[in-house]
Amino acid sequence: MASLYDRFVLPKLLKCACSAPPMMKQRAKVVPRAEGRVLELGIGMGLNLALYDPDKVTSVTGVDPAPELRAIAEAAPRDPRLSVKVEEGTAEALPFEDAGFDCVVCTFTLCSVQAPAKALAEARRVLKPGGRFLYCEHGLAPDPGVAKWQRRIEPVWKAIAGGCHLTRPVTTAIEAAGFKVGRRDSMYIPGTPRFAGWNEWGEAAP
Repeated sequence: MASLYDRFVLPKLLKCACSAPPMMKQRAKVVPRAEGRVLELGIGMGLNLALYDPDKVTSVTGVDPAPELRAIAEAAPRDPRLSVKVEEGTAEALPFEDAGFDCVVCTFTLCSVQAPAKALAEARRVLKPGGRFLYCEHGLAPDPGVAKWQRRIEPVWKAIAGGCHLTRPVTTAIEAAGFKVGRRDSMYIPGTPRFAGWNEWGEAAP
């Protein structure tokens, strides 16, 4: 059972952090590229829904294990033409058939899943041949000084930020899962502490 903190405090904290203008700007670099039948891993509060192009997207199916966040996602703003379904599930064990989606979108999710390698393997499984994996994630910084502080802060950070990890690699983990990364960009997100602000985003093929 979720604690009172997870039910009432954490959603407000996540909304404040994840919907900040610099974070939304990063999401907007990835989400509008989605096309066809889309699966969103860790849909959370549905912050990406307003960024999908209904002229290119057939439907969006989002999964998340947290009922509190799913309820927020159900009511999140989006174009009325966009077909959206929000389902209970985890990224590590997706309740969908093989090769059923044209695109998988993953934004600020791999930091908090229980097993990133399993989540990425599942993303590959449900993608159609020729499909696309679009990602925008924060993680391990390339600068040794910043990475040192990430390792120091991470235990406390995980406790207050819903299990969010600071030291997980991003693009290298995606490549290790068998994806072929076609484009990749990175930077520290402006206005964000450097220990939490290293961001990598791009597109990969299964």
